[in-house]
Amino acid sequence: MEPDNPLLDAWLLSLTGTATPKVCFLATASGDAEGYIEGFHNAFSRLPCIPRHLPLFRREDADLRAAVLSQDLIYVGGGNTANMLAVWRVHGLDAVLREAWEAGVVLAGLSAGSLCWFEGGVTDSFGEALAPMNDGLALLPGSHCPHYDGEALRRPRYRQLVRSGALPPGLAADDGVALRFSGATLTEVVASRRDAHAWRVTADGEERLDARYLG
Repeated sequence: MEPDNPLLDAWLLSLTGTATPKVCFLATASGDAEGYIEGFHNAFSRLPCIPRHLPLFRREDADLRAAVLSQDLIYVGGGNTANMLAVWRVHGLDAVLREAWEAGVVLAGLSAGSLCWFEGGVTDSFGEALAPMNDGLALLPGSHCPHYDGEALRRPRYRQLVRSGALPPGLAADDGVALRFSGATLTEVVASRRDAHAWRVTADGEERLDARYLG
């Protein structure tokens, strides 16, 4: 989302603890859009890593488990979260990603690639009105809302869904914010913008979680 600001991408690479980490991009949510994949390679080719992508619509890797577990960082792109999860499950990639998480591979992503790790969240997968989704991978507890300050409907809709019980309490992130977890425990919030924050949202309201600016 910030092609001229590599702060979050460089920070993600540092989490691997490897000088030249292997990074795999999953563009499933966009239907493996060629322009999106090209954008990933353009961004990460400027950083100290070995980038690759893993397509599923024209699948090239027979052994997804070997492809994923050989990586240091899995980076999931944005798009249609519900469609992405359905495709992952057809190919068995959901189970592979859980195994990778348990093995210590860094899992990350933006938009759909942020939402997918939680039990559920608010999504535009079913239309612009924004709907609850409750069948995420559930590696992380509760619900999630990306683009909290980036799209006008996100904040009020997410708060409404949590308040009504349609979604469990959870975490929201402004654009440019990353939530870092160790296992299923939130350990840090970082940001590529000084004015960006994360938020803990419950039926009673929201609590701001200040982010460490990476600049």
